[in-house]
Amino acid sequence: MEGCIYAVTPKPGFGLQNRRLLQSTGDLRRPGLAFPGCHLRMTKRSNCLGLSFGLTSMVRVGGSISLSSSSAKARSIRAQTSEGDIEDVSPAKIQVKSSVSVLPYVGVACLGAFLFGYHLGVVNGALEYLAKDLSITENTVLQGWVVSTLLAGATVGSFTGGSLADKFGRTKTFLLDSIPLAVGAFLCATSQSIETMILGRLLAGIGIGISSAIVPLYISEISPTEIRGTLGSVNQLFICIGILAALVAGLPLARNPLWWRTMFGIAVIPSVLLALGMAFSPESPRWLYQQGRISDAELSIKRLYGKERVAEVISDLDAAAQGSSEPEAGWFDLFSSRYRKVVSVGAALFLFQQLAGINAVVYYSTSVFRSAGITSDVAASALVGAANVFGTTVASSLMDKQGRRSLLLTSFFGMAASMMLLSLSFTWKVLAPYSGTLAVLGTVLYVLSFSLGAGPVPALLLPEIFASRIRAKAVALSLGMHWISNFVIGLYFLSVVNKFGISTVYLGFASVCLLAVMYIASNVVETKGRSLEEIERALNLAV
Repeated sequence: MEGCIYAVTPKPGFGLQNRRLLQSTGDLRRPGLAFPGCHLRMTKRSNCLGLSFGLTSMVRVGGSISLSSSSAKARSIRAQTSEGDIEDVSPAKIQVKSSVSVLPYVGVACLGAFLFGYHLGVVNGALEYLAKDLSITENTVLQGWVVSTLLAGATVGSFTGGSLADKFGRTKTFLLDSIPLAVGAFLCATSQSIETMILGRLLAGIGIGISSAIVPLYISEISPTEIRGTLGSVNQLFICIGILAALVAGLPLARNPLWWRTMFGIAVIPSVLLALGMAFSPESPRWLYQQGRISDAELSIKRLYGKERVAEVISDLDAAAQGSSEPEAGWFDLFSSRYRKVVSVGAALFLFQQLAGINAVVYYSTSVFRSAGITSDVAASALVGAANVFGTTVASSLMDKQGRRSLLLTSFFGMAASMMLLSLSFTWKVLAPYSGTLAVLGTVLYVLSFSLGAGPVPALLLPEIFASRIRAKAVALSLGMHWISNFVIGLYFLSVVNKFGISTVYLGFASVCLLAVMYIASNVVETKGRSLEEIERALNLAV
């Protein structure tokens, strides 16, 4: 079983504040002006346009947007869209309206995350029964292929997802993705031979690989800055829910050995719902803007945030694109001196995520719980799954308050401490009477720590730190590294345990977690409260 794998908050007014390009990745709100195509008139003292005290006004050349403020308590935005609609609205109301209006589309995208988790978890309970039905009970190699083919397909899908998203757009890629997801599930459910089962798992793997790349990408690009962290972490939450759903779906197996076919068939339903939902979902405004489809981008923004924010978001995209007429990046551009460091950070985060031992902890959780007297495999898996869902829910509420970097540091440090506790519970004789209890405590604390940061943050952080021209491909590359490392660890993990012992392996995982803490402290920037365009400008200047 795969453990759950798996961006300045604009004050009211969506980022219409004084800005200038900085010389570092530090404060993005210093006084200074950088409003392309705008004439600015200021009266009285004001620290931040529309966000401070005093009277401020801004008029964009062409009359597309104006902002006025007479006091901190009485503020309004006067926005004009390309359709000529002008409306005075409260910034606070705009924020609430836009936050609510994107939720249905985030929910549709998260069906891909749900399927991600479901396909990862469904084989755990079903493997024994499908092996009997397909006559491979004595062939552990073929059983291994049923499990690992999903990972091989996911590796291919993760690399493919970025290119598809850049070429066809985010929503059309979701539509394409629903095909292997649905067909793969159907083939698994109806397979009468091991070859058909493996083909179905391969297609499902390609589908979840594409999902792993485009779900966080799409969510980050359509979410308002002020809640992007919270919505981005919902991706991880739905992965965990998918795994739990697979566990629950397996409960009737003991009474009905052929129920495993229904378990695989269930995945067809969310696959079809994903396709139907994405057929009516707006395309990413950032992708449309990059394609030169400005009018389409405005329509998409209107659907996502309301017409009040169209001119503001377009202005922000204009500012991000000033002086840049670069073509779409190719794969080799990811390794250029300009992008090498930020791409390496993305790949490193996913490598640390896997090398920190999440799959080992999940794999051994049943044995650990049995040592503490918990003999039910379902109860053990449910406890681990519940800890994962609870931790991810807490992380969702903290993402835009504490920040991504601090959650990563806290998470990996907690994982290191938990791993050391697990290791000591197996080796210290003085702890022998309490070894079972300590092992369960260490396992639950590890899963909680993982779900607070190491699980949800990488998939959220990567689309934030990657420049728009490389975002899709860089996310795909980083996720490809994740799947490759996942596959390799799964292949050699038992051999390493047999040679060195589980206690030594746990200490090794603890060391990796501490290395991750040092790496993150030195290389990862905080993105909380910053728009994607602000992060991109800051990181580009820091290169």
